[in-house]
Amino acid sequence: MTEPARHYINAAWRDDGGALAASVNPADGSVVGQYVPGSAALADEAAAAAKAAFEAGDWAASPRLRAQALLEIADALAAAKDEIADLVVAENGKIRKEAMGETMAGVSESRYYAGLARDIRGSMQEIAPGQLSLFAREAAGVAGIIVPWNAPVTLLIRSLAPALAAGCTAVIKPAAQTPLVHARIMECLASCPSLPPGVVNSVNEDGIAVGQAMVASEDIDVISFTGSSRTGKLIQEGAAKTLKRVGLELGGKAPALVFPDADLDRAVVEITHGVLPIAGQMCVAVARILVHESVAGEMEARMAAALGAVRVGPGADPSNECGAIIDLENRKRLEQIIERAGDEGRMILRGTASETGAFLTPTMFAIDDVTSDLVQEELFGPIVAFETFTDEADAVAKANATVYGLAASVFTADGTRALRVSRAIRAGTVWVNAHLRLFAEAETGGYGQSGLGRLHGPEGLADFLETKHVYFEPGRIA
Repeated sequence: MTEPARHYINAAWRDDGGALAASVNPADGSVVGQYVPGSAALADEAAAAAKAAFEAGDWAASPRLRAQALLEIADALAAAKDEIADLVVAENGKIRKEAMGETMAGVSESRYYAGLARDIRGSMQEIAPGQLSLFAREAAGVAGIIVPWNAPVTLLIRSLAPALAAGCTAVIKPAAQTPLVHARIMECLASCPSLPPGVVNSVNEDGIAVGQAMVASEDIDVISFTGSSRTGKLIQEGAAKTLKRVGLELGGKAPALVFPDADLDRAVVEITHGVLPIAGQMCVAVARILVHESVAGEMEARMAAALGAVRVGPGADPSNECGAIIDLENRKRLEQIIERAGDEGRMILRGTASETGAFLTPTMFAIDDVTSDLVQEELFGPIVAFETFTDEADAVAKANATVYGLAASVFTADGTRALRVSRAIRAGTVWVNAHLRLFAEAETGGYGQSGLGRLHGPEGLADFLETKHVYFEPGRIA
């Protein structure tokens, strides 16, 4: 993009004369473009515009209008898919196949919630003769959406689409690492004729002031945040001052459990695919491989070969299978983790950094100590732990040994075991003989310190809806 990424408040593009900041390509360090950082004052202005649009207009009471707007958003995103995907590759560093998949997932999400917008229903209960209780599902108000850098399209739309479907208005804070992607998405939204002014607003950020203002704002009723558990806790603490609702999808430490009867060919393919998305910078990526001791040797050798063969390089090259780490600072952090893994565990495959760009090849290390920080903490990179278990109970105990519970996978030919183990694992999503299958129709979310609430699916509306009880006695109405 040649123009700096600006704010979008009450259907107007704003730059307010602020100093520009650069967006950098992690693959080569080049400047992709510039953006205008925001401020707490702009966040407050955006929240006020969203509140006015919610209270004064017919948006919240017009499900067909909301459905039409979401369909227009889907069409606009689809028309701009190539530009958006190219920007994701340039700013985020992921391979283009992932960037396009993410963009089209945003299209799917918008269309899915367009349908649900027209099917939000209440209920009625007759408490006693002549005494009726009506239960209405109403929009919660203004939604504040804080978007991370690792999937700037999908992780925006999966919160924005249900918020709009429910009848909320919105204020968005994009990630500082992907402002140009976000600006292009906002251009798509601005082109939608059915989206009234003030319903969607956006303020850029290069620090924490905008996010803090959104969390503290009395004009914002709901915060939807995707990011680290540490930041999620701070958001929940800040939101407590105004008792606003908070939806959080936070960190993960997804285990993949491989039982002795598993199809190892399939398991290797699926787990390799599960380790690599966004160079491992994904909350549901495979972070731990738990293998029955009877097949551990074979599985270790196969996984080392598969991960060692992965092509790492610029996302624009279709032959590459894994893109860049988001920046050099995070690559350095991961290199230090690899050194620790070699000291505390047994290095199976050591990742190496590139001479130029923020690239890092996959690492796999064996470890027995489930209390180690290397097992307990989210590493957020192409680094995976290899662990063994003795029986089903041991497998479940180790899978549940961290504070996280976002996702897991189970590989076995025994359908009864698959169901039994899936139920025993404390995670919001468990895939059987697969990993990393995400759909607009299927809820995701976490147990424990992986978050609060659910995104996607019908339950994705819940954070943005209130239930109102209206009681009346028909015979007493004048």
